[in-house]
Amino acid sequence: MFSGSIPALVTPFRDGAFDEAAFRKLVDWQIEQGSAALVPCGTTGEASTLSNAEHHRVVEICIEQAAGRVPIIAGCGSNDTKNAALHMSFAKKAGAAAGLCVAPYYNRPSQAGLIAHFSFLAENCDLPIVLYNVPGRTVTDIAPETTIELANKFPEKIIAIKDASEDLSRVADHRMGIGRTFCQLSGNDELALPFNAAGGKGCISVTANVAPALCAEFQQACADNDLVRARALNDQLYPLHYAMFSDSSPGPVKYALSRVQDWATPEVRLPLCEASETARKAVDAALEHAGLT
Repeated sequence: MFSGSIPALVTPFRDGAFDEAAFRKLVDWQIEQGSAALVPCGTTGEASTLSNAEHHRVVEICIEQAAGRVPIIAGCGSNDTKNAALHMSFAKKAGAAAGLCVAPYYNRPSQAGLIAHFSFLAENCDLPIVLYNVPGRTVTDIAPETTIELANKFPEKIIAIKDASEDLSRVADHRMGIGRTFCQLSGNDELALPFNAAGGKGCISVTANVAPALCAEFQQACADNDLVRARALNDQLYPLHYAMFSDSSPGPVKYALSRVQDWATPEVRLPLCEASETARKAVDAALEHAGLT
């Protein structure tokens, strides 16, 4: 099962194209710095602007470069159920440990629609599923009752959730309705400390792109029940968590990565723009506070 610091990897671009060499360096650096698993092609990876061919290539390179050192949770979400199934089929063949499947965006399905969507994936795809609830982006919220129904209906397939609902009470809701073996991962870096205290096992993190060692150390302190150390590390990272969203993500995190690694660029794809001057100043100050520059 998954735990610890799990970066939602950026997808490096150079002159509009996927920068494979930089991505390989990112994967190696993350593993060397203590990341427990990797997530390619999530929200931070700009999956919504990747063609299917690019999406699959990013997943393939991530798995190839990781070479079994850490598990890969491949982003497989789509607002088209059959396209999500296509991503899951590819990820399974490529060697992913699980598929991260976001609630369908734009369509605004009902809870019944969400159950039908995830049930189809569980029944037709031979890959474990990590549910991804981020209503701030998708509009649709995977209600606790829906998560509980799905996890109990498919205990061998729906094994975890990345919860970016910002509702900490859901950790207890899920524990009470599903059990402690269901893996709960925070989707919000700034809430990872109370999320873990409530029963979470780690974080699928944006900040870990830039501060992998500190994020891994923080998660280990949580796992060790070392609250004093966890709180100190959280204080060190806290401004950076917010700076990552000082402009449309992943603009700020790509800028931050370019500040700490010379092989990274701040380039994003339209309709996103690179981080604004205001956001860059926030990132610069947060990097200094964290001791990264």
